Amino acid sequence: MKIPRNSSSELPRIGPSESPSKYPDEWLVSFYLLDSSMQTDDASNNQRLNNKELLVQNIDYAVNLALIYILSLSIFPGFLYENTGHHGLGSWYALVLVAMYNCGNLVGRYTPLVEWLKIENRKGLTIATLSRFFLIPAFYFSAKFGDQGWMIMLVTFLGLTTGHLNVCILITAPKGYKGPEKNALGNLLVVFLTGGIVAGTSLCWLWLIGKKNAF
Repeated sequence: MKIPRNSSSELPRIGPSESPSKYPDEWLVSFYLLDSSMQTDDASNNQRLNNKELLVQNIDYAVNLALIYILSLSIFPGFLYENTGHHGLGSWYALVLVAMYNCGNLVGRYTPLVEWLKIENRKGLTIATLSRFFLIPAFYFSAKFGDQGWMIMLVTFLGLTTGHLNVCILITAPKGYKGPEKNALGNLLVVFLTGGIVAGTSLCWLWLIGKKNAF
């Protein structure tokens, strides 16, 4: 039996009140084959990964996003409780540090627009996230022995990397997924981001350990 090649354009519409027997057999075979293939395509398009599968495939993105905010908020503004000595800025010192962190964070959110600065490699994002933990001893020794210039530079770098890595992860993670999967993955990443914020703000009190009259 020979089936027409361009069956979708040659097949007539079969109404609900019409009898299929009035059409040639090869038209009916082509019609049913085309109809079954369209149903299969629709079913495959409606299927999506569940939340557990999405989380397993993107667990590194989620954990990195949480670690970014755990580190950033455990350092800043908790280290302001350290005795950083007397500086030329006086009472403006803390305000300048807060302003520099926020400015660095704002700039960092736009640096991924520069193609050669955008990090899309999963291992690269993980290495960059973990390497930021070296900032903890850097802040500690700067607070003890450094001057205000070193502290301002570290605070700006902390804000810059926080914004940059945050945007790189949120841009890279949803690539390759369908619309509903992107929405679900975005919600999962926001949950980990929120958990990182809560954990980071809870850990900032560690800077008060060993200080007199801290509580």
